[in-house]
Amino acid sequence: MKVKKFTAKTMPEAMKKVREELGDDAVILNSKRVENGGFLGMFKKKMIEVIAAVDPAANQAERKEQPPPAAPLSTPPAPQQTFSNAPAEGEAHKTSKDEQHEGLYEEVKQLKKMVRSISNENSDLPEELEQLKQRLENHEVDETLRLDITRHLLENWQAAQEADASAIERWLSDYGRSLAGQAPLGGLPKNRRFVNVVGPTGVGKTTTVAKMAAYFQLKKQYSVALITTDTYRIAAVDQLKTYARILNVPLSVAYSIDDFREAKEAYADYDLVLVDSAGRNFTNPLYVDELKRVMDFETEMVTYLVLALTSKYQDMKRIYEQFQLISIDKLIFTKLDETESYGAVWNFLATYQAGPAYFTNGQNVPDDIFEADAEAVAKLLNKDEHHE
Repeated sequence: MKVKKFTAKTMPEAMKKVREELGDDAVILNSKRVENGGFLGMFKKKMIEVIAAVDPAANQAERKEQPPPAAPLSTPPAPQQTFSNAPAEGEAHKTSKDEQHEGLYEEVKQLKKMVRSISNENSDLPEELEQLKQRLENHEVDETLRLDITRHLLENWQAAQEADASAIERWLSDYGRSLAGQAPLGGLPKNRRFVNVVGPTGVGKTTTVAKMAAYFQLKKQYSVALITTDTYRIAAVDQLKTYARILNVPLSVAYSIDDFREAKEAYADYDLVLVDSAGRNFTNPLYVDELKRVMDFETEMVTYLVLALTSKYQDMKRIYEQFQLISIDKLIFTKLDETESYGAVWNFLATYQAGPAYFTNGQNVPDDIFEADAEAVAKLLNKDEHHE
């Protein structure tokens, strides 16, 4: 199998080169637009790159299969012998064709591998962008988003008169700001007194509720009350009771919907009521329907889903989709200080248009929490930014 790459200004010109060198039996494996030449990344010419292949052995075999020229009429036909165990002529021909197809299938798989290898080796990305591409992968940025970011930065690189590492960081931040504009970020919506904080165990949900209570009481001068329905974990209830005692805020433990209704009525005059919910309840449609009869999710409550950045992005996606029985307004990303991978924040914005409300970056209450905004999101993946 002979494989060769051809470059030309147009596709007809490329096809002409293929025919001249490989013949009419050549097969086109891949074609794409590329940019060649130029000086310091500028004045590059757009070209067509074609990868073609031909199998000389297959051509020879095909010629061998051609029937021999007819014998002269005066020559008598040769006597034929038949054997009962020999396959019929049609069966032999079919077997030969099947084997040929299997061989071609294996060759096609090998050719695809070669094409991918050739494409990777000739990506023609500047070294700085190759390094950025690797950084995005380390941040677990989704592949589709990663390719779009690289393409966007490459366009900026080609259009710029001068480009360096600082320019790339600036372009990356600009892309992040644009991404952040796809969904609401940060803060509490107006006229929403109830904040429902949901999430799986182990993400720091109860600690986050305590941080929010301290933040709004001490820094915003809100009157704050707490309700917990996370009665599956005794430690979670005890932990929240300790925080409530330190902050001097009331806490109600709701073991049932009736308990929740009573707590809601008791805290009718408070500026903010934070609800630490048992995350797994929201995977149960019956529980959600019952809770909706008590709480108006659309007008009374805002719901935040807590996700830990130390988790794998695929796990975060699964958790997010589990909680779609209720309306998730925003996300809270915890454990910013325990990881160096922040791509999930951008992934959720691009894939689900779900923006962060808050980030937490430590265990200190109430200090290690801050409101998310476009600037914080934009610089998450920058090289020299530290999120501690």
